[in-house]
Amino acid sequence: MAGRISRQFIDDLLNRADIVELVDSRVPLKKAGKNHQACCPFHNEKSPSFTVSQDKQFYHCFGCGEHGNAISFLMEFDRLDFVDAVEELASHCGMEVVREENTASPAEQRRQQKIYQQKQDDYELMSQISRFYQQQLKVASDKETAIEYLKGRGLSGEVVKRFGIGYISDAWDGMMNTFSRNGQANQQLIDLGMAISGDKQRPYDRFRGRIMFPISDKRGRVIGFGGRVLGDEKPKYLNSPETRIYHKGQELYGLHEAKQANKKLKRLIVVEGYMDVVALAQHGVDYAVASLGTATTFEQLQTLFRTVPDVICCYDGDRAGRDAAWRAMENALPLIRDGFSLKFVFIPDDEDPDSLIREQGQQAFETLLDHAMPLSKFIFDKFLEDNPASSTEEKVALIDKLQPYIQKMPDSILRNAMIDEMASRFSVTSEKRMIELRKLNASPEKKVSQKRTKVTPVRLALALLLEHPHIANSLGELSVLKPLTAPGIPLLIQVLSVCQNNPDIKSPQLLEYFRGTEQGSQLAKLMCWQHHVEADAATDVFLDSIEKLLNNFVEQRAEVLLQKARTGQMTAEEKQELQAILNA
Repeated sequence: MAGRISRQFIDDLLNRADIVELVDSRVPLKKAGKNHQACCPFHNEKSPSFTVSQDKQFYHCFGCGEHGNAISFLMEFDRLDFVDAVEELASHCGMEVVREENTASPAEQRRQQKIYQQKQDDYELMSQISRFYQQQLKVASDKETAIEYLKGRGLSGEVVKRFGIGYISDAWDGMMNTFSRNGQANQQLIDLGMAISGDKQRPYDRFRGRIMFPISDKRGRVIGFGGRVLGDEKPKYLNSPETRIYHKGQELYGLHEAKQANKKLKRLIVVEGYMDVVALAQHGVDYAVASLGTATTFEQLQTLFRTVPDVICCYDGDRAGRDAAWRAMENALPLIRDGFSLKFVFIPDDEDPDSLIREQGQQAFETLLDHAMPLSKFIFDKFLEDNPASSTEEKVALIDKLQPYIQKMPDSILRNAMIDEMASRFSVTSEKRMIELRKLNASPEKKVSQKRTKVTPVRLALALLLEHPHIANSLGELSVLKPLTAPGIPLLIQVLSVCQNNPDIKSPQLLEYFRGTEQGSQLAKLMCWQHHVEADAATDVFLDSIEKLLNNFVEQRAEVLLQKARTGQMTAEEKQELQAILNA
């Protein structure tokens, strides 16, 4: 395994990246003075407190406290680990990741090597298997059966290729014959869900006689598969199990392909099956995803709303479909804020998105989407359907049942409108009762305590250094600070040293030096501090702060020596030191 990612490369990457452009590609920003603002993507709020600074190349939310540089944003927003975030940002900037020689101990290097290599081997093997399935669609002895099936579903060769669709014949070891080389390889295939451990240690293919749909992660790497039978056998769809690289509750089939097809996605449709996603793309609706055989989870919905403002759930119109929609609605409620919407389309009996778009075409299907049922209507209609009430007393009693759902929503115009509609539908006419309802359903304010940062010379010097690293060169030798004992001096010396050793360093690069450390957390807080020192005065104020630190130290030291002089406990050296201080 190559060593750690080069520090110089990270510096160069952060210097090349524009955090405003990066964040804006995921969270639309608006100019606000010299900064940019948006509603925070990391917590629910109705007024923007998420600020991105072009000058500092830094983001900070004054509501929830989230902050960081471009790498931090990708780690939090796209849920990537550090290495993946660096690689994603490098790809975004058109750069190749550079690594340095590994200086860890031999034992640690072996551990790192094992983890890294396992991860790379897993992705590579899944990619090879995906290509194998695609090749089988061309060379398998019964390929015509699979091709005729796909043609019968109205799929073109182009869309089959775009989604990497493949095929595996109905044999117990069609895939194993190609990829099973030894016991270790067999175990990897079992671990990745591609094989099942059989009797007498003879693993066999999990997927047999199926059209194969590769499932990709956010970076387009194959992490699992879904397989559909050609006939009426059960189960109709078979999915990869949970593995070390595949967690189905966090992934969405077709999301990577939708992003590739639409650089500026406006909305996404959630459908139930792989074939629905592919068939919709075949007919021009290339912004559908599937939730991989599970009820749409909170994590999946969070990913959806981090990608687009409008999500439409497209389910069967039967009882099962409406129950699935209700579960999705429950998971989505904490994420619904002003500017974001969740809507529902219910497909008529004996139809699915695949058959519907083939029969009616793209325009008719998108018209159906344009008239999707709003969240509020779905909640009230479904709730009353499940809880029939005729008398006023029965309707009023339902309020207590419905309130927990409304309370899950963050404060918003929609939430207030739903409280009004709840009162109207359930025969609440009393103004007093309306006031009670609004109070009961008020979202508790979640505010991060904004403690006023105490202005000390060390804090001010550090804050100015973080914003203007070049001012470190105005100080000269750092040895003058080493005798000082004020809190924060070791960190100040450490930051000064980094700045002086890297004359061209910028703010985000400087913070990156301290990632994952306690000092890094302290510095990030200071980066967010509004010290109100103008840029052209930064050097003078910084030097004044250093002078105050030195003067304070001299005064304190003089007081200690004078106290010793009063008690007759001074050494000859201390007498000379006191004399020098008094004569200065």
